[in-house]
Amino acid sequence: MDAKTRAEEAESGRVARLRSQLRVLYHGQSPAALRFQSAVLLVDLAIIGFFIASPLLRDAKHFLWIDLSIAALLTLDLVARALASKHVLRWLRQLPVIIDIFILATLLAPAWFFNFGFLRILRLWTLTRSSVFWRPFLKRGLAIYREPIQAVINLFVFLFVVTGFVYTAFAGNGRGDIHGYVDALYFTVTTVTTTGFGDIILPGTFGKLTSIVIMIIGISLFVRLAQAIFRPAKVHFPCPECGLQKHEPDAVHCKACGHLLNIPDSGNH
Repeated sequence: MDAKTRAEEAESGRVARLRSQLRVLYHGQSPAALRFQSAVLLVDLAIIGFFIASPLLRDAKHFLWIDLSIAALLTLDLVARALASKHVLRWLRQLPVIIDIFILATLLAPAWFFNFGFLRILRLWTLTRSSVFWRPFLKRGLAIYREPIQAVINLFVFLFVVTGFVYTAFAGNGRGDIHGYVDALYFTVTTVTTTGFGDIILPGTFGKLTSIVIMIIGISLFVRLAQAIFRPAKVHFPCPECGLQKHEPDAVHCKACGHLLNIPDSGNH
């Protein structure tokens, strides 16, 4: 075996060990892995807070440096998650990963993707696709609140995505009533709630069509939120016999097939 072959095998072994370590950190249940996942979650939440405030901070002196620093963090996270995955190509095809890659592009090239910067708030939605986000709720026996919390987050993300779109598309064109980010947020909330004070409107046919879409989707999200809050709470516990995903917290038998269930109580779930 020549020196080049040995060097290639050594390099392959180092990559395999790195991937194994990252897989343990991102998906393991050891105390060290849980601390790492909690730290990543806190960083993600801080980044999302910056994304929400970015329209108001865009003119700040150090905004671009913060933007690029966050891009570096997201790049490291994406590369690490790719190495931690067993099937990289399958991982790349997942919608949350595609959204994260697009968000990274808006950070790395803000001049090119400025008009799509409002989509960065979708990072909050991709975060809720991770089991790490929900682990604190499961530990405290709050699994039955997962659906209402997800509905609130979906509505929250929708509000800020639409606000960013309205602000980007209609502010400063001299034809409408949107003169700042707060105006866009105010218009979005009044439209979604169908309050419609009429003091701020979007001009032209495109503005009317935009308002119609906002109202239709907003009402649907409000109905979804009301259903999640007021209908009987259920826990996520797949039936081993028929696969029914949700049951009442105190269910003894599956209501679909009658199979005996063993649902953990709130202290263990």
